[in-house]
Amino acid sequence: MPETRACLDVDALRAVFATFAGGLAEHRAGINRLNVYPVPDGDTGTNMSLTLTSVMAEVERAGPGTMAELCDALAHGSLMGARGNSGVILSQIIRGMCEVIRAQPVVDAALLARSLDAAAVAAYGAVMRPVEGTILTVIREIAGAAVRAADSGADLLGIATEAVRQGRETLASTPDLLAVLRDAGVVDAGGAGLLLFFDALLTVIDGRPMPEADPTGTDDLPLVTSSNAGDIASLRYEVMYFLHADDSAVAEFKDAWMRIGDSIVVVGGNGLYNCHIHTHDIGAAIEAGIVAGRPSKIRVTDLLDEVEERAWVRDAAAAAPATLAERVTTGVVAVGVGAGVIALFRSLGVHEIVTGGQSMNPSTAELLEAVEGCPADGVVILPNNKNIIPVALQVGAHTTKTVSVVPTRNVAEALASLVDYDPEATVDENATAMARAAAAVVAGEVTQAVRDANSAAGPVHAGDYLGIDSEGIAVISQSVTGASVGLLARLVDGDHEIVTIITGLDATAEQTAEIEAWLEGEHPEVDVEVHHGGQPLYPYYFGVE
Repeated sequence: MPETRACLDVDALRAVFATFAGGLAEHRAGINRLNVYPVPDGDTGTNMSLTLTSVMAEVERAGPGTMAELCDALAHGSLMGARGNSGVILSQIIRGMCEVIRAQPVVDAALLARSLDAAAVAAYGAVMRPVEGTILTVIREIAGAAVRAADSGADLLGIATEAVRQGRETLASTPDLLAVLRDAGVVDAGGAGLLLFFDALLTVIDGRPMPEADPTGTDDLPLVTSSNAGDIASLRYEVMYFLHADDSAVAEFKDAWMRIGDSIVVVGGNGLYNCHIHTHDIGAAIEAGIVAGRPSKIRVTDLLDEVEERAWVRDAAAAAPATLAERVTTGVVAVGVGAGVIALFRSLGVHEIVTGGQSMNPSTAELLEAVEGCPADGVVILPNNKNIIPVALQVGAHTTKTVSVVPTRNVAEALASLVDYDPEATVDENATAMARAAAAVVAGEVTQAVRDANSAAGPVHAGDYLGIDSEGIAVISQSVTGASVGLLARLVDGDHEIVTIITGLDATAEQTAEIEAWLEGEHPEVDVEVHHGGQPLYPYYFGVE
């Protein structure tokens, strides 16, 4: 048994966070599989694990150094790498601890207790509407127990042991504090993930092993769900971005967000803030940032569709062939999901495919990795979704390659643009020609409503089929074929020559035949091309040229 530590020096504190990161990675899948909510706000285990991965990457970049340098790396890494609501709150807990620790050479019992107290204050201060029964409650109660133990003369091991005891007790009580947890018979996931930090602390202090993850996904943790589960059922979208703004503008920015959403977390300072909100109004959430300063690395997640689509993204990634090896002047990176869509992209010369869709928007890092993997010094990116375009535009600043983004908003535009792709032309020549081709396409898509809402086309009820054009919801129908032909009636006119139909996972041969028959009857002059895309959530994509 290793000797018990009386304090943590810089190397030991670094080891605590490395062990915590490893613990989150090991337990991540189990926590995610235990998320029982039908409308989850992302996978808490994944978000917390990715946040710590970014933290440790920043620590590695900083290299060996003083306690202050380590704390700066931990704080900066957590701010820049925070994912989801749970990740943002976790980042504030880390930053609060580091603010107290950074000026001291070692962390003793009293300093650990004070840092946890600061962490709880920082976490609550970052959340506009704190909800009890969440990770906030867990860190507050742990901090209180640690301070009481320190005041009673406990040593470092005693405080860490008391933190674990209090944390597990508080986690078990979260259903008593939050009705949505009680009704589902679960506890809070963010709190469960946080407890792994204190397990890591004990591992470094006296060598005891970390809890083992159950490979079946049940773990030794209680059933868990997402950290602000009470907000999930009523607010559809999660919006996150970094806000570059004067500190004086942030109070008004927070007020604007308070009027449009919940689960609001705004953390940072000195001109850079990491911002998170659940809302129905994506536009207003982003516009508030534009008024306050400059939003960057915007991520929008459809909370309702995320889990279902993640499975399809995973399957598509596994099915994607390896990168083409032949070197060209200009390569192409495209975002897409569905085996058929991927096959179409490959057949038209796409070199790297980043799997993603409406709710699974890829990160800048994922797009950058694909760009670097292209066998070319110049690369065109096809985002194929309006929410991915801002992320794609960030890539060029992080590579020595020449990158141009053709702002395609859907698969139909991407396919049309690829017809004009020339692998031996320059990036600028390709971007100009491909953008022109994409702009010539009239695109539409059909999906099914998941909740009641109002729209320009009239009231929408859950289960309705929606025909969507560039302006938004254009057609509402009780059937997928009704929505499809209604949408095509708006998209196709006498000047068009080709209609491309890309069928999704939920489209049937009978439905597609009905749509083709309608086109033959109404527009016999139009050539119809049907491709199986295999995309989730959208039975049909249409492209009209």
